[in-house]
Parts: sequence; structure tokens; C-alpha cells
Amino acid sequence: MKSNIVLIGMSGAGKSTLGVLLAKALGMDFIDTDILIQQRESRLLQQIIDEDGIDRFLEIEEATILKLDIKNCVVATGGSVIYSDTAMRALKKQGVAVYLYVGFEEIRRRLADIKTRGIVMHGSASLYDIYTERLPLYEKYGDIKVDCTSRRVEESVEQLVREIKRFADAQAGI
Repeated sequence: MKSNIVLIGMSGAGKSTLGVLLAKALGMDFIDTDILIQQRESRLLQQIIDEDGIDRFLEIEEATILKLDIKNCVVATGGSVIYSDTAMRALKKQGVAVYLYVGFEEIRRRLADIKTRGIVMHGSASLYDIYTERLPLYEKYGDIKVDCTSRRVEESVEQLVREIKRFADAQAGI
């Protein structure tokens, strides 16, 4: 099986939270690409978006992904990574992409203040607009889809482990 597990999904889906716990459960390393971007730029995601614009942020995100040289890692990506086919192909080349699906109402509840989260939102787009725009892209790139709606963190991690094992077994022809 490919050596990395790449978590994709909306902001608020739990990629960072579940990613750390999944890495611990599987004995893997953990990387959060949003944190790598912030370290590289010495600014918060929202500052990059506000100061440089969305297009530049997406360029920085893609460049950060393309520089990754990792093995045996759980990777939590930013919710906007799916806008770059180049970045997604690079991630999927060495990893299995796991789409953490969460229903819109729960995402809305989890993202109480989206103005400071560093979410890529064009113009007057609403959170619902972004959600519906991204859903087909997450579906397109996800090798595995795990519904984390209304699940406790521990339940989600257990489900992730089961689905990843099932996927690995299927890839190995077991």
C-alpha cells in the first residue's frame, strides 16, 4: 500500500484533530499542511489570504504540497487543496486520499467564525456555496469516504482505521 494517508475535506471536518489521533493509532507521523504554510510564510492563513489574495494563497498551498517528501505520514490538508489537480495528483501518488465527509449543518455549527479560519472563499460566496462547490471535488479525489457527521472523535478514528485497512486489503487482493 502507498505509505501516506492524506485527509481531505471541508474546514471543520476534523482533518487535523482526527489526523493526530489516526497517526497515533497507526504508528505513523503527522503533518498538517496548513501549519507548514503558516511556518513557511510566517503568517496566519487568514493574513496570507487578506494580504496576498486567494490566488496567491492557492499558489503557496500548491508549492508547499509539491515540496513534501514524506513517508509513513498522516497528512491533514487544507480544505482548498482540491482546487489544485497538480497538488492532489502529487499527494495521491504516494498516499491514499481519505475524504472526511461531514454534513453541511454540522460544518456550519463547527465553523462559528469563518472570517478568521483562513478559508478560501471567493467574493460574496457563502459557506454553503463553498460547501456545494467543493463536495464533487472531494468525491473525485477521495479513494475512501468516511462519514464523520455526528460521530464522536473516537468513533471516527476507529472507522477510519477500519476503512483504511479494508482499502489496503482490497489493493493487495486480500
